[in-house]
Order: sequence, then structure tokens, then C-alpha cells
Amino acid sequence: MNKIVLATRLEAYTGLRSFSSKLLIVTPSLVAALQLLLAKITETGQASRDNLLGRGSAPDVFTVNAYGYFVDGLSTGLIILGLLLVSLAAYSFSYDRDIGSVRHLIIRGISRTTVIIGKLIYIHLLALASIIALVVSCYFLSGNLWDFGPIVEDGFELISEAEIWSEIELGLRLALLPLPAAIGFGVLISVLTQSATQALSTAIALTLTIDVFKSTLGDLAYYHYANFQPSLLDQSYLKDVSRLVRGYSDVLVNERFLDFNLWVPLPTAVLFVVLTLIAAQRIKL
Repeated sequence: MNKIVLATRLEAYTGLRSFSSKLLIVTPSLVAALQLLLAKITETGQASRDNLLGRGSAPDVFTVNAYGYFVDGLSTGLIILGLLLVSLAAYSFSYDRDIGSVRHLIIRGISRTTVIIGKLIYIHLLALASIIALVVSCYFLSGNLWDFGPIVEDGFELISEAEIWSEIELGLRLALLPLPAAIGFGVLISVLTQSATQALSTAIALTLTIDVFKSTLGDLAYYHYANFQPSLLDQSYLKDVSRLVRGYSDVLVNERFLDFNLWVPLPTAVLFVVLTLIAAQRIKL
């Protein structure tokens, strides 16, 4: 246990002084903030044009409520975070192997397993910091640009704020569950490939390929963690939450999808970690 703590501290010492770690923490929040600002600018410009043309109308409760934009920001940030986590995880072990630092740690009595576990813990801590920054920044920015409130139509409250928060919490929790599997996948690629460049390119290529073809897998997609993760071709429940919190009633919630979302990603993450630890014992440093 002491050696795992030592390996994690070494990762934190070197990682927090690198540009990649800082980039992972702040980039999702910055991209989400840019999206929200552009959405506000577009909305304001459209309203100004309508007023000039005499087509001004009462605002639509489904579009001006801040909760919808808050979820949009979270989705965008998590898409960026997922790609960055896979990239960083794929680069981590392979780069250290390239420069010889893994061999140096092993000579000092830290096993390959301990090195891998230390990297996994550190990357998960980085992901946690990035998620906290993303949630806080999206909440305050969307609240300043729009107004939080219940969904009301013709004086009747359709969806209360408590129900809205319940859906957001569920959607966010389900969207975060695949991230450990994405990290485990990246580290597995990092161990199996021959160089840092090869690991990075392979991890990104496979991630994007899976994203493109997951819609063609049918029921098999339920057994892949990427099906539940916010992505460029998004099929996650958080995408449905964006419409639910805007008051749209045509959203069909697939209970089977939610059940698989709960039970598939974490066992997949464990499987990736086990395969990584086995592979790490067999590779040549």
C-alpha cells in the first residue's frame, strides 16, 4: 500500500507540472463556456433581428430556461473530457517507458503493477478535478446568462425544479460511469503498443471508430461502455435529459438502456485493468 501511495505521489508530482494535466482540467470547462456564450450571442442576435422586423414574440419557456443550457454545457464538456482522458491514459505508461522512467522505478523496487495502479489513481483524480470544474462553471455561467426555474406553460407548472434536478443528477451519474472504462482502455492501449506516438494515435482512432459504428451494433451496443458515454455521435441518456429539462414530452426513456448503463461500464473498467496488469508483466521494457 505504501508503494502505491508513493507511485501515485510521483505521478502527481510530475503530472501537475506538465501542460497535459492542466489542459485536461480546464479544457472541458472552457469549451463548455464557449458553447454557452455562443448560444447566448446567437439567441440575443435572433431576438434583436425579430424586434427590428416587428416579429418579436414572448420567449419560449422551452428555450430560455437555464437548465437546458446547463445540461448542454455538461454534455459538451464530457465529450471533450472523454477524449482527453483516453489520450492521456494512452500516453502515460508508453511515454514513461520510452524515456526509461518505468525501468528506473522498477530498479528502485516499485513493481509494474504498482506503477500501473499509481497512474490509474492519478488519472482518476485528474478526471474528478475536471468534472468538478465543469459542473461548477456550467452552473454559474448558465445561471448568469439565463434564469433557472420550473417549466411553466399557460400558468401551469409542468415540471418542478426538484424533478428537473432529479433528471440532471441521474443523467450526469450515468454519463460519468463510463469514464473509468475509457481510462482503463487508454492505459491498456498504452501497455500494448510500442511507443507513445503509436499508443496515442491507436487510442484516438479506435475511440472514434467505435463511436461511428456503435449505432450499427444493435443490441450488442448495450454491452459496450462507449454506448453510454457522451460523444460526438451522442446516444447517452444525458442527451435525452437536455430535452426533458426543457419540457419536451416526446422523449422516450428506455429502461433497458438505463439498466445496462448502470451495470456494464464499471465491470468493463475492471476487465481493462486486469488485462492491463497481465499485459504489463509480459512486455519488454
